[in-house]
Amino acid sequence: MDNLSNIGIIKDLLDRYGFKFSKSLGQNFLINPSVCPRIAEMGNAKAGFGIIEIGTGIGVLTNELAKRADKVCAIEIDSRLMPVLAETLGEYDNIKIINDDVLKVDIKKLIDDEFKGLEVAVCANLPYYITSPIIMYLLEQRLPIRSVTVLVQKEAAERLCAELGTREAGAVTVAVRYFSEPKILFNVSRGSFMPAPNVDSCAVRFDIKQTTPQGVSDEAFFFKTVRAAFSQRRKTLVNSVSSGLGADKSAVSAAAEKASLPASIRPEQLTMEQFIAFSERLREAL
Repeated sequence: MDNLSNIGIIKDLLDRYGFKFSKSLGQNFLINPSVCPRIAEMGNAKAGFGIIEIGTGIGVLTNELAKRADKVCAIEIDSRLMPVLAETLGEYDNIKIINDDVLKVDIKKLIDDEFKGLEVAVCANLPYYITSPIIMYLLEQRLPIRSVTVLVQKEAAERLCAELGTREAGAVTVAVRYFSEPKILFNVSRGSFMPAPNVDSCAVRFDIKQTTPQGVSDEAFFFKTVRAAFSQRRKTLVNSVSSGLGADKSAVSAAAEKASLPASIRPEQLTMEQFIAFSERLREAL
């Protein structure tokens, strides 16, 4: 169905199905006609690829993905949109709609069942309130995917794509850079959505690393340490981690010293290599 970015057509469509936007689901549908083609083209929607889309809205991005990729599996939690999507995407035979919560879907099984012989990528316009949980859910599973391309709140994009060792970095920054190479693609104004959110957005792509950083003997402990480090950003690394883990401060301090880190260093100042070295020394000490 064409003109899915036309406000008049969208309103008529939603009125016919009695659809009302849900604040609890963070629904903001794209109405800027230039955005979805760019996301599709920069998000690996092309011949030889299968695309997993998270959150369909009325199918504006789904439509662009299906034009370019061999197959699209779109996961949409809102059952009220199922009849809408049946109308807007009915002309395509390469789209499968899954009415479910993406955090409850076995993505590995979905890929095995639906994308045999294809490269796989993820594209999504993510609700702001659940951006980080969905991104981490996708990355931590070590899925056989090439990239994750998402629209997120601009502030979140800057945090996700920050360089380690800078003030903008946080625990999610470390996690994202552990599994992928993040890149901000382009900005999207708040007026590109219906209803318009209170903030602007960014399109971001995470290119999945074939191998994760070396030297981590216990990933669960590494990420637990990272989360503890950023739990109290105004404190030093030693104080944050000892408080966050409930660990003896002298043991944490000794681990930092063995990792050649100054006592005054703050979590946002650490590189990936320094976080790994510190985590390994701390694991030995506790």
